[in-house]
Amino acid sequence: MQAINDFILAAAGQPWVLFLVLACCVIDGFFPPIPSESVVVGLSAVAATADVPNPWLLMLVAALGAFTGDNIAYLIGRRVGTTRWSWMRGPRMQSAFRWAGRELRKRPASLILVARFVPIGRVAVNLTAGVTHYPHLRFVALTVLSATLWAGYSVGIGLFFGQWFEDNHLLGAVIAIICAVALGIVVDLVVNKVRREPHVIERMREPEP
Repeated sequence: MQAINDFILAAAGQPWVLFLVLACCVIDGFFPPIPSESVVVGLSAVAATADVPNPWLLMLVAALGAFTGDNIAYLIGRRVGTTRWSWMRGPRMQSAFRWAGRELRKRPASLILVARFVPIGRVAVNLTAGVTHYPHLRFVALTVLSATLWAGYSVGIGLFFGQWFEDNHLLGAVIAIICAVALGIVVDLVVNKVRREPHVIERMREPEP
């Protein structure tokens, strides 16, 4: 176990780790299977006690990667659509695209901000924003904010849970990642509930007699 901890600590201090974070965050913006949250959260859990990589630099790189990936997805949606590749044509992705299209017409700003925290949700929203020609400059501004919030949230989770495992970086990273995944599932369930019950939102908007 000590050998594993030493390896994790040595790897976390290497400059290439930040390039790995950047690559994962960029690709994750338009290809859901890449687990950018796990990489960011795991490394920040190590940083909580080992001080490598630098948490602020990690957050900056993660935010830059997320912003870039989201805008690449927007451009893919604008130029390619949402049915070109097989992973887009699955029932869950197509359902997410239809929902994203409806919600972008009603509450685009809040949708783009919240969707960044849901792996499949952010890809669906970003691609659909491009397909529907949502104003690109407005999308850029919103993704600057959403990427920054997401990066801060991911690094914060890792730092919070990682600080309790100073002598076991692997365990700290695993627990932090599990907690981040659990929170992501909760957000996904809430979003799905809202998707299934749109009348609840409309009822809340109606003024009282």
